[in-house]
Amino acid sequence: MAVVDCKDSVAHKEGHLCVLASEEKFDDIRSLVRTPRFLCFNCGRVADHADNLCNPMPLET
Repeated sequence: MAVVDCKDSVAHKEGHLCVLASEEKFDDIRSLVRTPRFLCFNCGRVADHADNLCNPMPLET
């Protein structure tokens, strides 16, 4: 996934699940996906908070 696909390219390097996965920080990821409420349109990952995804959308409307 390219940074240009990120809605917040300035903060892209900090805290996004795609970045954490590429850095193999799986313990950090586990703590961010315990109660997922958002889905990333780019990669399909889910997270508790939209801030951890590049292109988030709520799982429930």
